[in-house]
Amino acid sequence: MAFPRRQDQHPKDDGVRRNERIRIPQVRVVDDEGTQLGIMATSEALALAMGKGFDLVEVSPNADPPVCRIMDYGRFKYEQQKRQQEAKKKQTVIQIKEVKFRPKTDEHDYQTKLKHIRRFLEEGDRCKVAVFFRGREIVHKDRGQIMLDRVVVDTADIAKVEQPSLAEGRTLVMMLTPVRK
Repeated sequence: MAFPRRQDQHPKDDGVRRNERIRIPQVRVVDDEGTQLGIMATSEALALAMGKGFDLVEVSPNADPPVCRIMDYGRFKYEQQKRQQEAKKKQTVIQIKEVKFRPKTDEHDYQTKLKHIRRFLEEGDRCKVAVFFRGREIVHKDRGQIMLDRVVVDTADIAKVEQPSLAEGRTLVMMLTPVRK
């Protein structure tokens, strides 16, 4: 058995008052072409909107009196959603990529990881460079610092240091960010 919906309950309530949900006695009305029709009773404005086959939508609830517009609300929501999708397409998401070294990382492995760092920076992502120490390697933190300094020198043309090397437990961490040209 389906229960009847209460009159003031609307599915997918988006917070915009429209049609019968506008309970203010007088509103300033703007028609579908953008012409101001002036201040009139809400019932009269609603009848005008229904006569044209449109909705009466409250666009500025904080004004005195509130401003309502006669428009096709479904079409308005559709166009608004399309604008949001277009804006979302145009925005770029910057990710943080992490590359891990060890103090004993050999030359060939270093060059390979350096290529990865350069690729990440050229794509516009930030890069977190970490040197991990195992066991008694922690005694030689200077080797890890030398490796991080070498990465900074080798990427100086495309990156700048956003966060200098910082010891976090058994790791030395540094953050690189791409230089915008």
